[in-house]
Amino acid sequence: MTDWNGKRYWLIGASEGLGRALAHQLSRVGVEVILSARSKERLEELAEELPGRARAVPCDVSSLESVSAAAEEVGDVDGVIYLAGVYWPMEPKEIDAEKMALMADVNLGGAMRVAGVMVPKFVEQDRGHLVFTGSLSGFRGLPGAVGYGASKAGVMSLAETLHADLRKTGVRVQLVNPGFIKTRLTDKNDFKMPFLMEPEDAAREIFDHMNSPSFARSFPTVFSWLFRVANILPDWAYFRIVS
Repeated sequence: MTDWNGKRYWLIGASEGLGRALAHQLSRVGVEVILSARSKERLEELAEELPGRARAVPCDVSSLESVSAAAEEVGDVDGVIYLAGVYWPMEPKEIDAEKMALMADVNLGGAMRVAGVMVPKFVEQDRGHLVFTGSLSGFRGLPGAVGYGASKAGVMSLAETLHADLRKTGVRVQLVNPGFIKTRLTDKNDFKMPFLMEPEDAAREIFDHMNSPSFARSFPTVFSWLFRVANILPDWAYFRIVS
């Protein structure tokens, strides 16, 4: 079990939903949380709610200039958690190019900008902790997930590559792959979402993983088994099933 008291973590994508719940989880165990998202007002409200030390540092992850400036303001931290993301479900006949590009730019591009700014700092000091958020939808292509699934598959690959490069150093890289979490993003879905989780339950899963030595965790566990099995199915079987 990690001693969290007095640690400083930069939580990106903190203003609501899962990020808000994880901020509370971290604050309760003594972590000083630096909260980032685009909305300064929501971040400041959250900082006031938290039981421990916290401050708001607004950041637009779609801008390298904004990420770099925020990192400079945040200063020295023990770890970074990347939760920022956008999502729109869409079928091929209704693809919105602007929303597709935004999913790629925020979900994957933002993670790469943060990694590009923070990894060299962590490597230089030979310590640090990076937690990235993939998705069960990133394991294989799913109907209606065009754009989102691809962006999350990219995040998963980014985390895997960094873990491979840094696993024998003092810099720790972890990946979480959630299923459906009840947030403003999943509220856009018009289908029944199996194993739908509350943000607080998902936050506990992530925090539990952060306490573990393992690289990746996919959850809910039973639901994630379906996606793991899908990875080994031949294409003809997989696409027949998901279609």
